[in-house]
Amino acid sequence: MPGEEIPHHHGSHEGLLWSPAVPLPRRQWIDAIIVPTARRPVYLAGAARLARELDCTLVTLHSGKWTSAADAAIRIPADVDLIAIDVPDSTRLRLPDWETSRKLAGTVFGRRTDTSAKRNLALMLSHMLSWSRVLFLDDDITGLQADDMLEVSGLLDIYNAVGLRNVGFPDNSVVCHAYRDAGGKQQSFIGGGALAVQIERSNSFFPDIYNEDWFFLLDGDKRLQPTAVAGQVIQEPYDPFRNPDRARTEELGDVLAEGIYWLLDQNKSIIDADKDHWATFLEKRRQFILHVLKMVQIGPLEPDEKRRRIAALKGSLGRLALITPSLCEEYLQAWGADQQRWQRNISLLPTRQRRAAALAQLSRKGWPRLAWQLGGRGTGPILRKITTFPQSGWVQPPVPAPPRRTPATSGPTRPAS
Repeated sequence: MPGEEIPHHHGSHEGLLWSPAVPLPRRQWIDAIIVPTARRPVYLAGAARLARELDCTLVTLHSGKWTSAADAAIRIPADVDLIAIDVPDSTRLRLPDWETSRKLAGTVFGRRTDTSAKRNLALMLSHMLSWSRVLFLDDDITGLQADDMLEVSGLLDIYNAVGLRNVGFPDNSVVCHAYRDAGGKQQSFIGGGALAVQIERSNSFFPDIYNEDWFFLLDGDKRLQPTAVAGQVIQEPYDPFRNPDRARTEELGDVLAEGIYWLLDQNKSIIDADKDHWATFLEKRRQFILHVLKMVQIGPLEPDEKRRRIAALKGSLGRLALITPSLCEEYLQAWGADQQRWQRNISLLPTRQRRAAALAQLSRKGWPRLAWQLGGRGTGPILRKITTFPQSGWVQPPVPAPPRRTPATSGPTRPAS
């Protein structure tokens, strides 16, 4: 059993990513590093150091009792260009009313985290400030190297998104952690924890569901956006089996994302994810979890570790039993409608805004403005990178998706100031 591949699970989706065989031009051009956070400001030290080295803005989005924009402004070094924002309940934010969220509201599948809202808010801010290239980072990512970011920035000449390879603690769902720990072949995919995005070409959003970053990388009802992998970061360790509720809350998002990427791995499109596909895939998922459960039960783990994994896997099976082919199909239909809703929302945003003006527009009409703090050069009245914006009338040329795994050799250059 250890090290085996099984027919009802894909342990890797690496074949969907481009990895250029020859280096592309390196560019010292990242407009902002964006960090959603609920931890104490000390966890922002690595992102702050990287922002200083890259001479870019650090955007921190705060919620919870352990952190605030005011704390960040005090603790982050004064030479870091900082925009720190306190993010309240999503009902106060100027975000679309998601059909996907309404679909799950009031059910066991509803999600109670704000990571997606923070990332979508940051996308809106990026559009209003006319930023072109941003790097999303989680606050438990370390091993950040400025040299890697130069390579990533060059790749954004061609690709819509570039993920940094995680060489630290594997970032998987609870079920996949249990599978790997029991000896299964399981890799980590790129994700929003370390993801660079070309804002002007990427028109996707983060739905409020587990694996929201996998949905963000999709290109409408087709396949993956042009997405590459480069550089590396380190995910700090965490305990995926601390509470079986974690496995339950992940199950719907894991089913939907893995079910879509199962099709993409076979060179099919999202359109093929119909009710028949979901009926077949849900049974594959059930067989997979049962297989992992058996691997854990007969494996050499200590009794307490075995007990925790078994509880998590049984939690996933219980939640899986409530997922129907109709729910999966209807969720994807709602997601398609939300894609159009998001694109309309983005098209109505003003651009080239000053920071205060842009920040004032992040709250929903009729609600008070969000609280924010500016630090470093961000305390000045003028948008720091205004001189790097394209000249009037300049239009980003279309960038076609490159063939799979074929490196591109040229791309649009950054316009002169």
